[in-house]
Amino acid sequence: MPVFTRLRRPARTTAPPRTAAPARTAGENPRGQGHPSPPRGEEPAEPRGEGEAAPEKPVLRAFRLLRSLRTRCARLRDEHPRAARAVRWTLHGLAAVLVLGALLLPNQAGALRPGRFTRIPAEAIVGAVLLLALPRRPRIAAAALYGTGLAVLTVLNVLDIGFNEYLGRSFNVVLDWGLLDDARHYVEDSMGGAAATAAGAGAVLLALLLVVVMALAAVRLGELLARHRARAARGALVAGTVWITCTALGLQVAGVPVASDRAAAALKTQGKRVRDTLRDEAAFERVARTDPFAGTPSDRLLPGLRGKDVLITFIESYGRTALEDPVIAPGVTGTLDAATGSLAGAGFTARSGWLTSSTFGGSSWLGHSTALSGLWIDNQQRYRTATASDRLTLTEAFGRTGAWDTVGVMPGVQKGWPEAEWYGLDTVYDAFGMGYRGPKFSWSTMPDQYALEAFQRLEHGRRRDGGKNLMAEIILTSSHQPWAPVPEMVGWDELGDGSVFGPIRRAGRQPGDIMADTTESRREYGRSVEYSVTALTQWLERYGTDDTVLVFLGDHQPIARVSGVRASRDVPVTVVARDPEVLEQIADWNWTEGLRPDRDAPVWRMDAFRDRFLKAYGSVPHPAGD
Repeated sequence: MPVFTRLRRPARTTAPPRTAAPARTAGENPRGQGHPSPPRGEEPAEPRGEGEAAPEKPVLRAFRLLRSLRTRCARLRDEHPRAARAVRWTLHGLAAVLVLGALLLPNQAGALRPGRFTRIPAEAIVGAVLLLALPRRPRIAAAALYGTGLAVLTVLNVLDIGFNEYLGRSFNVVLDWGLLDDARHYVEDSMGGAAATAAGAGAVLLALLLVVVMALAAVRLGELLARHRARAARGALVAGTVWITCTALGLQVAGVPVASDRAAAALKTQGKRVRDTLRDEAAFERVARTDPFAGTPSDRLLPGLRGKDVLITFIESYGRTALEDPVIAPGVTGTLDAATGSLAGAGFTARSGWLTSSTFGGSSWLGHSTALSGLWIDNQQRYRTATASDRLTLTEAFGRTGAWDTVGVMPGVQKGWPEAEWYGLDTVYDAFGMGYRGPKFSWSTMPDQYALEAFQRLEHGRRRDGGKNLMAEIILTSSHQPWAPVPEMVGWDELGDGSVFGPIRRAGRQPGDIMADTTESRREYGRSVEYSVTALTQWLERYGTDDTVLVFLGDHQPIARVSGVRASRDVPVTVVARDPEVLEQIADWNWTEGLRPDRDAPVWRMDAFRDRFLKAYGSVPHPAGD
């Protein structure tokens, strides 16, 4: 019989009684001489109590929470298997919709139709085959990268939609990022700083969220394919066969090909756009250096306009649409015809034609620089290259003669504007330099009528030293989008400091009232052009003299939502003067009499205007070095 012995714990010893610690002098450390006490005035670290755990690091705390969440989810799946299966397949379906939608998303708003999303994307078939061939870890990495790429492509497609809708062209990944900041400033000026901040922050968050969600969706689909490898492989084979057959036969449904390679084509287009942009920089720089008037002596520049005050005025968004659209044209053409008659009564005659602008819907500075430099400046890269060059601008040509003072009236400029030197402007009046104390009208800092009256007070109406004449570049901004609220004409003697416009601004419509309504946007755009033309022609009738020559033109067409996605880039251009010799010198241009050009009046590219204008008024071409 086995003998069991009882193990007994050793007897507990009694600890010696605790004795009071001896008194310490200041600075003595009770733990020993090797550990000095903290300096006087510094709070010692609070000792951790007996058995108290160290503070948990945030990363460990997050990891613990995630693990707890996974445990709870697993418990819920076990407790509710049917609901868990429904949720799982719902997530699978949403992931598939998200990925397929990104692969088939077009880059134009007009193409956003349900039929575009019922096609078979080749990129999905190729992606499925690739994921099926990879082991688990490389498969997860490849799926996440695939989803991230789709998110980036989706962002580019959305930017293309926005740029095509507003500027009539696609987004350029090399040049156009700076325009997003301009868009933020436009929203801030039109709808306030809070709206601009919210829109900018929302756009960034949505883009980041899209990247995360798209990557997770691709990983989920990759894991689903791996769990059903045999069936997924057969499905990929069938889908590939159908895609090849549809491509070979050119099968279409409602005019849309069944087989799609939309994502691959979009990437190819973006790559070509980048390559062409980089090549264009060097080519344009060579063109900018070739100037037929670079070496023309000052006494042989613009002799046909000596003794005249010349005003070159751009009217914002004044395009061909304003004269031909059935909703817009009646009011605008009526205003032009009435102004033609009023000016004729004051002794002025006019000739009008068309110019094809280098920009559309926005980026007004590209149109201004194209018309005045004789270079086709249709993107920001070309603009930077041109303004850094020695190219002779039309405004600088007046100043180079020594016979004109050159002035810029720029109510839209609200920060430093170094381009003034390239334009050859001696004096520039920006948004803060004309004494305006009235309200802004959306983006426009002041009504055109006030800007013109300020120009009269500050420059045109004063006697010039040395017998010089005046050349002015004037930018009128009241017809800038969003065309709400639109100013109204007041008595010229009532303008004062602009406070008179306060009640008009308060009674006007808000941008939000018309921005989502195409028809209302067209109507209000037409009203804004009528206002700008009326202000300019009334100013000329009121203050113009026998020596005043007015050239006014549009810088670009309004946005595609107003003018249409296939609208031309043509803008009206007009020359007005009392002196008949001024118009006789451009008789061979065959322009239409009056302020309204005929539909079939001559159309030139905007970059041809500088050279034609210089030659018409006696300038002699003389390239540098000749």
